[in-house]
Amino acid sequence: MGVTVAAAAYEMSWLDNWADYTAKIEMWVAEAAQEGAQLLVFPEYGALELSTLAGRDVALDLERSLHAVAEHVPAADALHADLAKRFGVHILAASAPVFVGVDRPVNRARFFGPQGFIGHQDKQIMTKFERDPWKVVSGGPLQLFETDLGKIGILICYDSEFPLLGRALKEADMILVPSCTESLAGYSRVRIGAMARALEGQCVSVMSSTVGACDWSEAVDMNTGGGGVFGPPDLGFPDTGVIAQGALNQPGWTCTQVELDAIARVRVEGSVAGRDHWGEQSGRDGEVTIVSQGPQSP
Repeated sequence: MGVTVAAAAYEMSWLDNWADYTAKIEMWVAEAAQEGAQLLVFPEYGALELSTLAGRDVALDLERSLHAVAEHVPAADALHADLAKRFGVHILAASAPVFVGVDRPVNRARFFGPQGFIGHQDKQIMTKFERDPWKVVSGGPLQLFETDLGKIGILICYDSEFPLLGRALKEADMILVPSCTESLAGYSRVRIGAMARALEGQCVSVMSSTVGACDWSEAVDMNTGGGGVFGPPDLGFPDTGVIAQGALNQPGWTCTQVELDAIARVRVEGSVAGRDHWGEQSGRDGEVTIVSQGPQSP
C-alpha cells in the first residue's frame, strides 16, 4: 500500500482578517492535494500567525499572543475538518496553544481525516523557552492513531529528540514530527531526532517546519527548516535514510510516496532488527564500570 505524504515548509503570514487565513490554508491544502498527497503535515506553532488578527501589539506580547491564538482554534479546527472532507485528505494542522481547564496552555496538534476530527496530540517535553518565559506546559499522553493510511503517531518537535517517546510509538507506521526551530542547529537537532526515531522504530518519520522571519512575534521571529521524509537506511529504503527532503528555508510542500509494505518487510527481513532487540538494552543501561587509565590485567 502506498501513501503519498506532504511535509510543509510553512511561512507564517501577517493576517488582516479571518478570510486571509482561510484562503491561505485552503490554497496550501489544494496544492498538496493536486500533487496527490493523502497526508498533509503542517508544523509546530504555525498557528501563531493567528495572533496577528488581534493587532501587532498583541502579537508581539508573549502572553497575550497565546490567548489570541487559542481563541481562534475552534474556528481553525472547523476549517481544517472541512478541508479534509472536501479534498479527501488527512491533515495534521499546525500546532497551537490550547487552554484546557488550567491557567497555562498546552502545545496541541490536531489531526483531521475525510470523516472529520480524528484526535489531537499534546507536546510532552517543553523546551527552555516554552518553560520560561513562555510557560507553556506539557499536556496529555502520547497516542497512536489507527487510520486508513496506517498507524500514525506524533512527536512534536523537541519530543522527537527523546528515544523513549519514540519507543512508546513502536507500533506506528509513520511518526509525524511538526517542528518550529529558530536556527540551523535547532533544525538539525530535530531532523536528526526524526531520523533516529525512524531508525529505531523501523518506520517512516515525516518532518514539517516553519520557515522565514516574523517581525511581529518574539516567539517565532526567526524560523529555519524544511520538509523531510525519513526511513531506516535498510532494505527497501534509501541507504541514507532520506526518502525526500525539501530545500532549506524554501516555502512549499515536500511530497513523496511511502510504501507501508516496505515498513512491514524491513521489520521482518531487514539487515538489523533494532526494534525487536530494543529490550536487550535492559540491564546494560544502568551504572557503568569506571576504568582508570593505566596498565590493566588481561
